[in-house]
Amino acid sequence: MSKIISLGIWALGFLLLASQRHSPLLSNMGLSVLAYKATAFFIPRVGAAFIRRGFAGKDMNKIEKRVIPETMGAVSALVYFMCMILFIPILFYKYLVPERSRDQQDDQLNVLNDGYASVAKTQFPHDQLGAYLSAVISILSISLLGIFDDLFDIRWRHKFFLPAIAAIPLLVVYYVDYGVTYVSVPTLLRPFLKRTVVDLGFLYYIYMAAVAIFCPNSINIIAGVNGVEAGQSFVIGLVVLCNDLISVFHQSNTEAMRAHLLSIYLVLPLIGVTAGLLEYNWWPSRVFVGDTFCYFAGMVLAVVGILGHFSKTLMLFFIPQIFNFILSVPQLFGFVECPRHRLPRLNVKTGLLENSYTEFTEGIPLPKKTLLTIRVFEALYLIRVDWDQKTKKPIRCTNFTIINFVLYHFGPMREDRLTLCIMGIQLVVGIFGLVIRHGIAPLVYPQDSI
Repeated sequence: MSKIISLGIWALGFLLLASQRHSPLLSNMGLSVLAYKATAFFIPRVGAAFIRRGFAGKDMNKIEKRVIPETMGAVSALVYFMCMILFIPILFYKYLVPERSRDQQDDQLNVLNDGYASVAKTQFPHDQLGAYLSAVISILSISLLGIFDDLFDIRWRHKFFLPAIAAIPLLVVYYVDYGVTYVSVPTLLRPFLKRTVVDLGFLYYIYMAAVAIFCPNSINIIAGVNGVEAGQSFVIGLVVLCNDLISVFHQSNTEAMRAHLLSIYLVLPLIGVTAGLLEYNWWPSRVFVGDTFCYFAGMVLAVVGILGHFSKTLMLFFIPQIFNFILSVPQLFGFVECPRHRLPRLNVKTGLLENSYTEFTEGIPLPKKTLLTIRVFEALYLIRVDWDQKTKKPIRCTNFTIINFVLYHFGPMREDRLTLCIMGIQLVVGIFGLVIRHGIAPLVYPQDSI
């Protein structure tokens, strides 16, 4: 039965792919289905080769520390790039193979004299092709960074700003083809500011570069649990797709529709390859995704936000990642000691994951900034702190991550349920973001169509 279903999915993918003359969107859906099947097909077949090359690791949250393949995100990224390359002639099919008119004769000389070929060249949307290729280049560049990180374990402070360099082709094309650097002023403030928009100029490009930096790194620091990296990316991808579809079907601005369609073309294959990877990365995981997938998926989402002209809306979908980043700041910037790994710990007796802690050495006084940070975060119920009742000094505190935050408030849980909890939070936040964008924002920004 499973083989029949699998063959049916392959057939559906090829059937949709063959509809390029009628709808590039349907063809893209077909490519995405094939991307899912191709990813799920290749991962189990290349795992042994990855282990032989040293791309392997042990799952620390299992009683039996089995060695499983790592950096499987590279397989997803490779399948994604193949889909993006194959989609180029499909997306521009009508310009490459334009339809003949009914009264046009079959004689080849008449076809040339009628300007049949030259019309296709003059009407070819070079701006769309430039935007599409710049997106692929930026995603490819950041994927190479992820592979190097998995190879050489690059330090966090050395790789943090590299996504901004990978985004340069994208920003250049945005500057040449769009150049929109203004933001709408809320309706309530317009009588005071005497304007409807504010031009941010160069600051807008700094903001977009910051988005390109934040998205890959934010997914990378919510990690350490089977399926959580791919799971959060999958949910965000679905929410972005919903945002695009709502905008396409309720949009009168042609330029905005084209931007959201381009976003769909880029995010649908991401959903496909992520689903294929999640099938093997789900608890109990048979593969690890590696930093490659985190950077790759995060960059795809940043790219669609920028090219789709909804980079501000995208940040609504990244609220859990923003919360996790803010929560992690004390450890990331040295206010509190940051251990090598902050993933939760397995209780061998119960089989459940529990909070991981940062232990403080007895007899060594803590800096004032550390004590102040611990007290503030404990008062906000963001971390749990164990105090020495005699000396009134902290013994340990939970690590500053959203995963430990969830375990602190909901108690120990099995690994797959923890991942589902994170994905559930991501989904609820995504729906909230869609309501804000398409329900409330039009009341505050009546002229902001994209």
